Order: sequence, then C-alpha cells, then structure tokens
Amino acid sequence: MIHLPVTVADLAGALRFAYTLTRSLALIPSIEAAGVTVSAEDAQHVRHWVFCDRTMPDRRRCARRADHDGPCSPTFPR
Repeated sequence: MIHLPVTVADLAGALRFAYTLTRSLALIPSIEAAGVTVSAEDAQHVRHWVFCDRTMPDRRRCARRADHDGPCSPTFPR
C-alpha cells in the first residue's frame, strides 16, 4: 500500500493525477491497481474510487475509470 499525500485543487484533478500515476506504475507486473482511491486530508474516511474495480470473468479487475460508460475491460483504454 502506498499513501501519497499531494495537494490538488479539486477532486477532478486528484482523480486525474491518481489515474495517470497508476497507469505509469501498472507497467510493473506485480502492481495491482484496482484499489486506488483519493480522499481529502480532513475526510480520509470518504474515499473516491479511481477505477471501476469490478471483477471480470477471468478474475482480473476492470481497469476503466470508476464512472465509465459501456462494458468493463481488464486493460487500460488507449
């Protein structure tokens, strides 16, 4: 688990930052990106999911954004 405190202007920016950082780290095969969340420092009990996190039929997790439209996919969209 990595807890990375950063300052970002708004929730949309925080989600975008976490998504981009996670995609970069996902190049390492042993990294599991499904559980990435962001939260405000003074409300860490309120977490916003970055990825969908649904389990696919092959037991991998969906790699699309949490609010995606359409079917789930185990790979990052291009």
